[in-house]
Amino acid sequence: MTGKIKVGDIVIVNTTAVELSLGTGGYHYVIYNYCNESKKAEGKGHIMKLRYTPLQIKCLTSEEEDSPYHEEFLNFKNLEGSIFIVGTLHSMLAPIACMIKWLDPTINLNYIMTDAGALPISFSRTVEELKEKRIINKTITIGHAFGGDLECTNIYNGLIAAKEILNSDVTIITMGPGIVGTGTKYGFSGIEQGSIIDSINTLGGLPMAVPRISFGDKRKRHRGISHHTITVLSEVCKTSANVIFPIIEEDKLNILKRQITENNINKKHNLTYEKGENIEKALKTYNMKVTTMGRGFHDDKEYFLTLGAVGQKAVQILNEGNER
Repeated sequence: MTGKIKVGDIVIVNTTAVELSLGTGGYHYVIYNYCNESKKAEGKGHIMKLRYTPLQIKCLTSEEEDSPYHEEFLNFKNLEGSIFIVGTLHSMLAPIACMIKWLDPTINLNYIMTDAGALPISFSRTVEELKEKRIINKTITIGHAFGGDLECTNIYNGLIAAKEILNSDVTIITMGPGIVGTGTKYGFSGIEQGSIIDSINTLGGLPMAVPRISFGDKRKRHRGISHHTITVLSEVCKTSANVIFPIIEEDKLNILKRQITENNINKKHNLTYEKGENIEKALKTYNMKVTTMGRGFHDDKEYFLTLGAVGQKAVQILNEGNER
C-alpha cells in the first residue's frame, strides 16, 4: 500500500499500538513514504475498502458488474447444505485445516477471512503457510478485509462465492489475527460468529460452530467453554448450528456438560462429541507450529482437541453427504 522502502527514506509512521504495549497488532506501520512517487490506481474495480479513510483502496469485488462472476450471484439459489465451519479466533484456522487435509487430502478446502481482526490477509503468516503447503486452496476476504483471492462486500456473498466460484467442499470462516476483547459480556469481536451462523442457515448451508474451550487459560471467564462461546450460542445466534465438543478427561468433560446444560445450549443446537486426539499428528505431518494466546498444544490441550474434533466431524459429514 505504501510502496517500496529503503534505508534513508523519510516516512510517516503510526506508532500507536506499540505505545499501548499491545501484543496483537503491536507494530509500527508506515503509512506514507515521502520518497516514493505517486502511483495511479490500476485495474478494474469500483468498490472501496477502508472507505472514507486516507488509506481507502479500490477492489474488484466478485459480485460487482465488472466482475466475471457477476452472473453467479444473480443466478444463485441455495447453498444446498455446503459445509461452513465458523470459528472465533484466527488460531483456530490452521489446526482445523490440517486435520481435514490429514484425513482427506482431496478435499477442496477454502477460507473466508472476516474484517473483525486484521484487515489485510497478507498480515497472516498462517494463511501464507497454509497456502504454500496446499492445505487451503483459495481465500475470500469480506467487508473491509482485503487481499484474498476473491473479494466480497459481505458474508452473504462470501458464502455464495465459496460455493459457486470456488466449488468448496468445506469452508472455514474466522477473523484475521487480532481478536478484540473487553472483559464484558458482548464486548468482543468474535461475537460475529452468531450472525455468521444465521447467514449460513438463511442461505441454506450447514453451519458448524467451533466452541472456544480451554483449561490452560488463567482467566475464569474462559475456563471450560469460554463466555464468548456461551454468549454466542445461547443468545446471539437465532438459528441452530452443529456444535462439536471434544471427548476429553471425564472431570473436564463434566464441566463442559454442566456449562452446556446451565445455558440451554443443548436445547438450541445440535451437539456432537467427537475424538480429536489426532490433531497432534495432523499438525506434525504438515509441520505447522500453532499457538493460541502464546500457548501450544501441551499448554492448552483441550483447545486443540476441540479443533481436531471439529475437523474430524466435518470430514465425516462430507463423506456421509457424498454417499447419499
